[in-house]
Order: sequence, then C-alpha cells, then structure tokens
Amino acid sequence: MEIVGKVVQLGTLTEGNSPRGPWKKQELIIETIEQYPKKICLMCWNERVNEINSFFVGQTVKAQISIESREFNGKWYTDVRAFRFDQDQPAAQPTQPMSQQQPMQQPLPPMNEEYFASDNGDDLPF
Repeated sequence: MEIVGKVVQLGTLTEGNSPRGPWKKQELIIETIEQYPKKICLMCWNERVNEINSFFVGQTVKAQISIESREFNGKWYTDVRAFRFDQDQPAAQPTQPMSQQQPMQQPLPPMNEEYFASDNGDDLPF
C-alpha cells in the first residue's frame, strides 16, 4: 500500500538489543492531503529511522506501508509499518493542503424576467 502525507512530527527514538542483534524504532506522524486530513502514525525500524531523521515538518513524503494487526491478552493492536520512502516533491516547494484550497466555483446563470413570468398557477419550481 502507498500513502502520501505531510510530516507533522517525529516520535522519540527507542533502541534495544534482541537475540538477533541491536534494533531501533521511531514513529513518524504524517497528515494525509485530502479534503478531510487524517493523522497517521507510521512505525519505522532500523535503517528507516536514519532516513526519517532527514525529513522536516511540513515536507511531503510518499511511503510504502504494510498494515498488520496482532492479538495480545485479548486485545488487538495494529501497526502501520513504513518500509520505503519517496520524497513526493522537492523540499523547497511548499504545498497547500487540499483542505485549504478554494473549491472551483462556476457562476450561476442570470435570472431574467422570463423565469418569473412563466407562472402556471403553481408556486413550486418543478
């Protein structure tokens, strides 16, 4: 799956050791660019952590993600894991979210006297 959004913030870095070796993870919060923007927390592991540390707030990124849910003690937990990033556009060009863009409006046709003169004794317009 693919998701595009603007970087909102980076979470705190967590590091540890496992039987397979050292690991690190960090959360990246993005906001989708659509009529009703949604904030999504992407979990980034190991080499993706180095990559997201070069991002800045407001930058638009495209992420390849996988979504996985698991059960633990009767509760379900869902992770949105980012496994690849593409910068959707150059960093120097700020974008405006679709929620702030003006909708395209077409002018209404002018009402003339013929519109009001066509009275058939009914005040309903249809």
